Amino acid sequence: MLMISVIIPVYNAEAFLKKAVASALQFDEVKEIILIEDQSTDNSLEICKKLTAEHSKILFYQHPDKGNHGAGATRNLGLEKASQDFIAFLDADDYYLPNRFDAEKELFKNPHIEGVFGAIGTEFLTEKGRTEFQEKFRDTQLTTVNHPAEGKDVFYGLLGLDKRFGTFFHLNGLTVRNESLRKHHLEFNENLTVHQDTDFIIKLSYLCYLKSGKIEAAIAVRGVHDDNRITKIKLYSEKYNQRQLLLWESVDDWAQGKEIKKEHREHIFLNRRSFALANEKGLLRYSKIITAIIRNPKILKTRYRFTYTHHEA
Repeated sequence: MLMISVIIPVYNAEAFLKKAVASALQFDEVKEIILIEDQSTDNSLEICKKLTAEHSKILFYQHPDKGNHGAGATRNLGLEKASQDFIAFLDADDYYLPNRFDAEKELFKNPHIEGVFGAIGTEFLTEKGRTEFQEKFRDTQLTTVNHPAEGKDVFYGLLGLDKRFGTFFHLNGLTVRNESLRKHHLEFNENLTVHQDTDFIIKLSYLCYLKSGKIEAAIAVRGVHDDNRITKIKLYSEKYNQRQLLLWESVDDWAQGKEIKKEHREHIFLNRRSFALANEKGLLRYSKIITAIIRNPKILKTRYRFTYTHHEA
């Protein structure tokens, strides 16, 4: 049997937390549920304490200073506390489906496989949340990849070089060997206020042997509501470009010295350069764009173009 630690970062999740925890408690394979409370301003702290008192599997922690440190630092504290052989993640406003670990039970019989990922679905909890989500994401049904993949093909696909792969899989659908994370000293970048998950998954896909599990049907559900942070970022806005630049700076800095294929390494740098150009202002911006294209026309093939930006209110 798999022995799983489920890490749940908790911030202002009083309306959803009990459902999230209950969805993890349904599995015999889940031996501990680690709640990391990040100085919520609602009743989440009290709910954490109550759940911990009611269930022996639930462990509750706060940061040493009981302060607010963001999702990256909060998940890292969960990784530090996790004691089981496998680690799974769950956001406090989401929940697992009964098939959550079906693929893992079979695939992890192969000791070479270090991580398994699957599809997650979407549940709209508010109409405002629905509108904001649909404006940002084309597919409102499943967050998944388009075809089975494993090993370095996952890394290649996540970089956007294989257009057939799709763009992303969600942390809620990922299970990874604890030993592998510790071996590679892999953790979330605490300097990223958003996109820590994307940064983590890209690096994980290079360092560990991942394999797709159930990708054609949801194994977890993401709750979309008025306060989802990711849907607040307007596409091709200043804040969007700034946050994407921070993401690709993180990946590019990490890639230094790694034995990454030249075309992969170049693509990472060009993504960084593209968003750096998007953050330029004034007439000088256009001369820099033209110069960048002349030096390397491949910059025009990056996933996100740098030629349009609007200002957020």
